[in-house]
Amino acid sequence: MSDDRALEGYQRFEFTDPAGRWTRPVFRRGAGLAVIIIHEMPGLHPLVTQFADRVAAEGMTVFCPSLFGAPGRVVSRGYALGTMLKAICIRREFDVWASNRSSPIVAWLRALAAHVHTECGGRGVGAVGMCFAGGFALAMMTESSVVAPVLSQPSLPLAAGSKRRAAGVDASPAEIACAKRRFEREDLSMIGLRFLGDPFVPDARFETLKHAFGDRFEAIEIDPRHARHTPEMAPHSVLTLHLDDQDPEDPRKKPKPG
Repeated sequence: MSDDRALEGYQRFEFTDPAGRWTRPVFRRGAGLAVIIIHEMPGLHPLVTQFADRVAAEGMTVFCPSLFGAPGRVVSRGYALGTMLKAICIRREFDVWASNRSSPIVAWLRALAAHVHTECGGRGVGAVGMCFAGGFALAMMTESSVVAPVLSQPSLPLAAGSKRRAAGVDASPAEIACAKRRFEREDLSMIGLRFLGDPFVPDARFETLKHAFGDRFEAIEIDPRHARHTPEMAPHSVLTLHLDDQDPEDPRKKPKPG
């Protein structure tokens, strides 16, 4: 079931990468510097657009590409499971199991970043990846316009009992090296978000990111008691499904020093 209100106020356009490999719909809202918000499983659902609405209200232009699923469709267990199985078994744009390698669709996202930076200007583009696409924001750093990556519950590669994959990230050594150089040269940093104990985002993965990027990686690791609990799954979606706006103790709401 779709929520017709989810994409009210958004302008839709189709974007094709310069190589002509993929065309995807993108939904745009707001005015100001560009932020690309890459949705989680199972698609660009209403809670993702609610988050995007908040970013736009802060004076940004948000661009929400639809990479899988049906834009505006409400999350259900069957919808989520079906979309995930297609992404794992069929879709060639995503590399679900490989450590140290980004998914092919990241090339399309880099091209989108360059396009929206030309349009919106400013120092660069923000990129927020969620869940399946959580690590895409890191791999996008090889595009010079991307300056503010956020990795929310980065879930690839799927660990599925493998210690190697649990510690892995879905970015190549060359992409990681490029990000490290840019962080130092341009005085940039990266944020990672997850709920502690989330099996889709193992401790070892955040340890890998901390080791690779040091104090350029700000890890926000949230006690699951601060989540909005749902019957569908344990706390996972930091910015959408499991965001508890009513919890005054949530560390995401505490003002930063200075």
